[in-house]
Amino acid sequence: MSRIGKKTIAIPEKAEFKISGDNLVEVKGPKGNLSFQVNSKLKVEQKDKEINVSVLDEHRKVRALWGMTRTLIDNMLVGVTTGFTKTLEFNGVGYKASVSGNNLVLNLGYSHSIDYPLPEGITAKVAGKTIEISGCNKELVGFVAAKVRGMRPPEPYKGKGVKYADERIIRKAGKTGAKK
Repeated sequence: MSRIGKKTIAIPEKAEFKISGDNLVEVKGPKGNLSFQVNSKLKVEQKDKEINVSVLDEHRKVRALWGMTRTLIDNMLVGVTTGFTKTLEFNGVGYKASVSGNNLVLNLGYSHSIDYPLPEGITAKVAGKTIEISGCNKELVGFVAAKVRGMRPPEPYKGKGVKYADERIIRKAGKTGAKK
C-alpha cells in the first residue's frame, strides 16, 4: 500500500480544481493553469476542499502510479498558488548573464554568447552572479535549470561553471609534480 497515495490533498483557497469525465485534472490559480491526464486505473474524487486518489485495480504497476499521481496533483496545486523556483550561481572570469525579452543570454567563457529561449510559463531573473528560474510547473522549472547548468557544468579544480545554489562542489587538488 502506498502511504503517500492514501494522503488527502487540501485545495488552497486561491486555486480552482476540476475533474473532467475522461480523467483530465485541471488546476487554475493566480500563477497559471495546469492540466494532467490521470491513468484510467486510478480514481480522483473531490469532496469539499479535499482531493482523494484511489486505486481501481490492485496491480503492482497501478499501485506504483498511485503515489506519483497524488504527488503530481499536489505539485500542480502548489505551483499555481505559490510557484516553484530554482536558483543557479555562476562563477568564472568574464561570465555574465542577462535576460533579453524571452531569452536568457549567457556568456560562459565560450567564443560566442548562448541565447537560450525560455519556454512558455518560465521566467528568469539575473542578479549579480545568480540566476533565478521560476514558474508554476515543477518539472519544467527543473528541466530548464538543468539545461542552463549543463551549458557549463562546474569543474572540480577551480570551481568555474554554473551550479545550483545549494550544490556543493567537491574540489580536487591540482598537479603538484616536478617541484624540487
